[in-house]
Amino acid sequence: MTWLDQTLDELEGQPAIGYTAGSAPAAEPTALAALALARHGRDGTARKAAEALARLQQTSGEVGVRAGETPGWPTSLAIIAWCAVDRSSYHSRTDRAVTWLLAKKNRGEAVEQTGVFGHNTSLVGWAYAEQTHTWVEPTAFAVLALKAVGKSADPATREGVLVLIDRQLPGGGLNYGNTYVLGQLLRSHQQPTGIALLALVGEHDNTDRLTKSIAWLRRSMGPDTTPLSLGWALLGLRAHEILLPEADEWLAAAASTVRKHDRSPHKLALLALAAKGWPT
Repeated sequence: MTWLDQTLDELEGQPAIGYTAGSAPAAEPTALAALALARHGRDGTARKAAEALARLQQTSGEVGVRAGETPGWPTSLAIIAWCAVDRSSYHSRTDRAVTWLLAKKNRGEAVEQTGVFGHNTSLVGWAYAEQTHTWVEPTAFAVLALKAVGKSADPATREGVLVLIDRQLPGGGLNYGNTYVLGQLLRSHQQPTGIALLALVGEHDNTDRLTKSIAWLRRSMGPDTTPLSLGWALLGLRAHEILLPEADEWLAAAASTVRKHDRSPHKLALLALAAKGWPT
């Protein structure tokens, strides 16, 4: 049995998963499990994961990190999962979730532009916690969710795209939130770069930083890339039609590493999804 078959079988046995082995179900890993199962044609179990996400949804439309917990940044991932599993069946849930996502109070906060930060602090995307400044990953997830429900042209989606273009570093790639701080150029990281690249598929960047980000991510990867970074990086590159010949070998090695160390179902679900690619 391959690592992929074993992982999918395990996800079928417990489609609602947490970040660590045996932990309480959480929205982000469960959404990734739903996406992985759906992408590999295991539709019945993908629906069970989608139903688990539905049980986490509050009346406001928000999907918190875990049952009864905030903040609600995983709402975007729940929207993406529901669209991938069965768009029509989860239409009312996605509608409520999108309404929550677009509410001004649930988006990032603009702050006054100063010399402390190098990025455009007036652009508004999404944050990990409400009423805080915009960060890269929640903005990318929100853009992906809004595109999934046909709101690519929504002003909030367009501004989110501008955030992701603006947050790219001069040499390519993205950090988690900033570009320069106090005049110091920050380093690119694989995970936020991969996630941002997913959201930027089909977008035009006249600064040419998008091309540089793709090139940076490709050359930054190797057999020692950590499982989460590897999964998101491969998803981002594949979305831009870059298939690495070493990808299957690296994924198998990463899955083996996870099984030897923490057996995180979250990491394994992401690796399984990376083996197939992000839903389009």
